[in-house]
Order: sequence, then structure tokens, then C-alpha cells
Amino acid sequence: MIEPALAEDDGRAPRPADLRRIGIDPDFWYPVVPSASVPRNKVVAASFAGRRMAVFRTATGTVAALEDRCAHRQVPLSMGVVEGETLRCCYHAWAYRGNGHISQIPYLTRETSRPPRGVRAYPTREAAGLVFVFPGDPAKAAATPLPDFPRVRAGTHRVMRYSRTVRCHYSFMHENLLDMNHQFLHRGVLGKIRPDLLGYDSGPGFVEARYRFTPGGGRKDRGAGLLSAEGFGGSGSPDVLTIRTGYPYQTLELVPDGETEAAFSLWVAYVPVDAAQRTCHVQGMLMIRKPRFAAALTLAWPFIRRFTERVFAEDRMAVEAEQRAWDEQGEDRNHEIFPLILDLREMLRSSGVPLDPAAAVCADAGSCGVAMPS
Repeated sequence: MIEPALAEDDGRAPRPADLRRIGIDPDFWYPVVPSASVPRNKVVAASFAGRRMAVFRTATGTVAALEDRCAHRQVPLSMGVVEGETLRCCYHAWAYRGNGHISQIPYLTRETSRPPRGVRAYPTREAAGLVFVFPGDPAKAAATPLPDFPRVRAGTHRVMRYSRTVRCHYSFMHENLLDMNHQFLHRGVLGKIRPDLLGYDSGPGFVEARYRFTPGGGRKDRGAGLLSAEGFGGSGSPDVLTIRTGYPYQTLELVPDGETEAAFSLWVAYVPVDAAQRTCHVQGMLMIRKPRFAAALTLAWPFIRRFTERVFAEDRMAVEAEQRAWDEQGEDRNHEIFPLILDLREMLRSSGVPLDPAAAVCADAGSCGVAMPS
């Protein structure tokens, strides 16, 4: 099923590995659920690349993430009940601590054979209203930095959060945001926009591009102007966008013409859901600079939300169509010509890990799917 990486013997250079068959590196912190979705004494189901997780918050407020199966009968622990500092399976009431160890089996006697030790626990941390887990080698978790959000800490920006499922390989999402030449897709929302690439840099684990967006007429959604600090009247001035894939995350900043401070910035992570990594869950934060009069942003909020939802819906339509084409063809037949995206693909390819061929077979057969988050 995996196409040979070498081209036909006609003098061409070897073909690189298909990026859509490269998995994301698990040795990073990934946001799996918003903190608000896990109140005290609550458990929710989450997933990372086919690994089911039960994320729960204890009575004292500690968040933990366990392998989502009871060691007894394999019933999902996300169906269980939080009692104090433990998560109790809904079936036979086996209780687990946050480290995955079994703390109690109600009917256990001295005559009972030695029970299993427990289930896998994932290192878990919280930041900026998100629950992050470390799905890779737990020995690397302490030395791996968590994403930093200075604007959120400073309180200078108001945060609009996104949590959406998109049925495509995570690499399509990186390409979509970094390649701003697709603005024709958003002509009904942004009007006519001329994106000019000012330059880009790349290196181990990152690609960063800078664009100038110049309006060219046409009808523009009111929320677009409010988001870029143009006010209700709008403006014909250009903006400068800086977009960076700093593996495995992605950021965007917009600075209006003549200013030095960003009007807004975006941080986003694309977390694979299924083992074949053909579906990802988008966890994003749009950080909007607070104006002098806070009430102005409150009034603009519904317009900004509507605008961003429209743009996201159009992008999702496009990337899911790309994934369907890949599924139908069984390979990546894209003819990419933009050097920036070619560099991005090589960076993602070298930073990721090969997918287990069994995951692709499983996905094609439709027999090993993971329940999709809403």
C-alpha cells in the first residue's frame, strides 16, 4: 500500500516519502480538551492518534489523563465516576489514582490472585485554559517546554477559543494557514485581497513567512475590519501577517499598517485523533488586543466570531476535499510549486515519525476508528 519512495529509473531524483503517511511526533505537549470541559469530579474522553484517554479532575482540582480502559474488563474509564482523588470504573468499581495505579478493588480478598498494577498514565499539565498531555516518552516530559502564552498571562488580550474536528491529515492544516495565496477562497468574506510574500525563513523545526495583505475592493465582512482594529468603518490600508510553524504548533500575527503592535495573534495545535491520522482536532486561541474602551470589543465580539467561523468553515471545506482526493488516489499527487510550502513539507516530514502501516490498513478497512470528539 505504501508507494515506493524511489522514482522510476529514468534519471529523476528519488521521490520523498509521502508526507500524509508521516505521523506527528508524540514527544511534545498536546492540548486534548479545554480546561472548562473538565470541571471538578468530572471525566471526559479524549484521543491522540488512536490512543484513547480518560481525562478527569479530582475533588481537589488536580487533572490527570489515563489510558481509557479498565485493566479488568477493558471498559472505558471515561464512562466512570470521579470519587475524591480517584477515578472509579463504572462496571466493577475498580478505582484508579492519577498515576494509573489501582487504589481499590471493592471485593478483593486475601485469597484473590494478585491484581494488575493499573493502566498507563500520561503526564498532564494545564496552561491558558487548555489541558495538555504528553503522549510520547514520559521520561522526556519534564525537559520538554510547554507552549508559552505571555499575552494571556498579561491580560492585555481577550481570548476567543476554538475546538473543532477537521477530517484531514494535520499537515494539510499547516499548509493552509502558511500558504496565504488561497485568499480567492475567502473572496466572499474578505473581498479582493492581494497577498504579497515579503520573505520567509526556515530551519530545523520551523518555517516562518511574512505577507503584506493589500485590499483590492469587493465586499468585506464587518468582523474582518473589527478584528484587525479598523473599526466599524473599515480601512483600505494594508496589513502585515507573520505566520510561523514552530513544530508542532502554528502561530499567526497581524500588524496593521503604520503600527508596531499586533492587533491580534492566533495560536493553534492540530492534534491527530485516529491512528491513521486522517482526522485532527483543532485547539486554537485567537488573542485580540484590548482597546482603550473595553466595551468596544464587547460590541464587536459577535461580529468577529461570525467572521472567524466563516473563514474556518471555508478552510475546512478545502482541506477536507484535499484529504478525500488523497484517500481516493491512495497517494499524494499534489503538484506543489510554492518554495515556501515545499520547505514546510520537508520540515514536517523530517520532524515527524513514520506511521505504522497497520494504521493505514485499519483506516482503509474502516474497522479501527476512534470515536470523534464533537
